Amino acid sequence: MLLFVDYTTHNFEGGIEITLSKPSETFKIKSVYKEPSDFGNIKLFYQEIDQLLFDGDIIWMGKGEITFPSPRLAAEDFERTLTADFITPKEGFESITINPNFEPIEHSRAWASVQSLLLARSYLQSNPSQKIKVFLYQPSAGDGDEQDWKFIFILKN
Repeated sequence: MLLFVDYTTHNFEGGIEITLSKPSETFKIKSVYKEPSDFGNIKLFYQEIDQLLFDGDIIWMGKGEITFPSPRLAAEDFERTLTADFITPKEGFESITINPNFEPIEHSRAWASVQSLLLARSYLQSNPSQKIKVFLYQPSAGDGDEQDWKFIFILKN
């Protein structure tokens, strides 16, 4: 499941459940990055089964678009629980970056906006030893606008 959260407001924007061709016990993400001289791209794959999870353009001095997954469900299509507890994965988070020299991104406020989703809780309950993957999609390079950036949480059921 991929959950999309706005980088600047930390508002949950929606998400999607992706049916896997053949799930694997392990869960590693492989990124394929084409650096934008003018037009670039980032793709994320479920490495063990080589299944595409995300595909987004990166435009120099412009704004790229997410081409996969599309369409996604809107935030209001996800049910929430009205409990006061705050859950996090027991094994924590793993930052997915295109540059190994980047510092891990601070995502705790973004996670707070999705941790009450019934589906997120169900995924954590069914796979309690997972590390949730978190990726910061930046569709622009050069003079980019942070208001276009998205946190993407990737959970495995």
